[in-house]
Amino acid sequence: MAAPVSRLGRQIAEVTTALRGIDAQFALIGGLALASHNVVRATQDVDLLVDSDRADDVHVAMMRLGYDCLHRSADAGNYSRKDERVDFLYASRPIARRLLAGARDVKTSFGGLRVISTEGLIGFKLQGWVNDARRTRDMEDIRALLRANRNTVDMKEVREYFQLFDRTELLDELLQEID
Repeated sequence: MAAPVSRLGRQIAEVTTALRGIDAQFALIGGLALASHNVVRATQDVDLLVDSDRADDVHVAMMRLGYDCLHRSADAGNYSRKDERVDFLYASRPIARRLLAGARDVKTSFGGLRVISTEGLIGFKLQGWVNDARRTRDMEDIRALLRANRNTVDMKEVREYFQLFDRTELLDELLQEID
């Protein structure tokens, strides 16, 4: 007998089925992606990276699923339905498009999903924290990702993300902390 699917699992299945139905390339990012990189923490929202060229189609698909649009810009879309939330980050810049294209298929507790690389997840978490330093959870996630993947992460790529945001000293501090 198959294990019962959680409400979050049903939500992810519904949203990803809709995205596949409009042929939108997407990858899991955010808190749920952490588990695929050896870090587990509780989260209840779904964060997805989607090609920006499909933003209008994503919006229509989410409205058809009964979600309300909380915010929509060229960079992101945030949707809610009752107590369910889905946040989209739209890949338009070359780095984000490269990360989306390079996402790998992973068997998750929610089924097979494409998931962003550890390095890319660190980069997005860093961007979130740089944009709003009150997002301390992002910094904790970066620490946990570095700690759990220290021997396999491409530090050259991670360093490039920290350089991009003029935070190389912070990376050195984090690495010293976890050594």
